[in-house]
Amino acid sequence: MVHFADSLTFSGRKVLAAWASLPFPASPGSSLPATLSAHQQDVPWELLSSWREQKVSCCFAQSVVLRGVCREKPSSRSPGQQQPWTSLHSESPRQVLQQYLHSHFPGAFSTAHVLQQPCDTQPPFPQFFSPLLTRQGFLQDKALAHSPTGPNRDVQSIPVLAALQAWPGLHQLLGGLCQDLGARHVRRCSSFFTAGLEHEDFQEALEELRTLAQCYETGGGAGGSEEEGDSD
Repeated sequence: MVHFADSLTFSGRKVLAAWASLPFPASPGSSLPATLSAHQQDVPWELLSSWREQKVSCCFAQSVVLRGVCREKPSSRSPGQQQPWTSLHSESPRQVLQQYLHSHFPGAFSTAHVLQQPCDTQPPFPQFFSPLLTRQGFLQDKALAHSPTGPNRDVQSIPVLAALQAWPGLHQLLGGLCQDLGARHVRRCSSFFTAGLEHEDFQEALEELRTLAQCYETGGGAGGSEEEGDSD
């Protein structure tokens, strides 16, 4: 993971944000272009953190892995399907995902990987899924007649998307951590010093954290556009 993170972090950055979609919101029999076309406004994954920021509009670099989404081609284009995505049915799933990432994050360094095998969710995997999911983890419009009212315990596998991003929002997250640590009176915490930590070392680490947070700053803040040309 250290070497992988190094490949996505540059310009002094060292931290990545983890995002995921579990399960990935695909309908039974739908193609990948049709599924992604339904998420033109917001990407279909969420931050794996309790931090208040839950949306992403830009990033410096990212690696995205999608697994378990079928590559079936619809027999005909539905009336609501957007025309720009129809040409992508002849592309490979990786190319489709790569183009989707470039359309949402222009200028960012993006890598895409698509695996056919889904994520296995048979016991002891926690059975907390919605009744709207099929046994293969695809999303249907309504629950089956025999579905229980509680969690769906029949889901055997799910499609999953996971992403690691060098994301401008980390400026606020790391800055907030630095602010919280700086407000603490470490001299009153004997455990710091019994563990061998010197006050000067703590202040140096705090300054390094502050510098690291500044590496994620952009002119427009966490939601601003990337103007550094990192993708070059």
